[in-house]
Amino acid sequence: MSYGLWLSAAGLQVNQHRQAVIANNLANLGTAGFKRDLAVFRERDVESRTAPGATALRHRLLDRMTGGTWLNPTRTDFSQGALEKGGPLDVAIEGNGFFTVQVGDQTRYTRDGRFTLNASGDLVTVAGGHAVLDANGQAIHIGRADPNSIAIESGGRMSIGERRVGTLGVTDFADRSRLIKVGQNLFDGQHAEPTEPTGQVQQGYVEASGVEPTTELVQMIEAARAYQLNAMLISLQDGMTARTVNDVGRVA
Repeated sequence: MSYGLWLSAAGLQVNQHRQAVIANNLANLGTAGFKRDLAVFRERDVESRTAPGATALRHRLLDRMTGGTWLNPTRTDFSQGALEKGGPLDVAIEGNGFFTVQVGDQTRYTRDGRFTLNASGDLVTVAGGHAVLDANGQAIHIGRADPNSIAIESGGRMSIGERRVGTLGVTDFADRSRLIKVGQNLFDGQHAEPTEPTGQVQQGYVEASGVEPTTELVQMIEAARAYQLNAMLISLQDGMTARTVNDVGRVA
């Protein structure tokens, strides 16, 4: 295969990946607390620089050229989303931090603060019905109560009148890039070091999705055009190769 075909094929792959990431962002335009993903690319080194013992692959001319474009790990943009009015048990974090929830036997983290009470009086997430944990990692049990009677302070302390019913577990991380998305708008933080959050809890608000539709649509158009251009280059190079084999190499 010609060198140009390799480069164009890589261009198809990275732009297909880019479109998939953007499509997922757009699909979560209405997901509370969702953090958009960013498709990140890098320049790929030529094979003679990366393959062990590749001395035989070295080429005086080709080694000066780029190895094309390739993928870096997808990154997440943790920028603050807009705060929108919600119900009495809806809470948003203004600033840095994540709510702690229980999913099966795993602890997960989310920015989606849409909470409700289940039939047993436990505080759970609206999305998935996961138990909301307190500052000590225990499920918060409120009992049968009127949601409008529950007050939530900026530090996460919850009370009904003079009775304290729990404190929301809010955690931040020293390096949020080490958080792993595990679906359902949840993060796995087992590889990240927890730190004290600096954000404040706002009762009666929900953090909107961090996706800006105009930006995503423009980027999707760019990715689609780049994909089409690489496909066109492959077609042109295939035609040139066919002509080289069938015409140039023909013996008169």
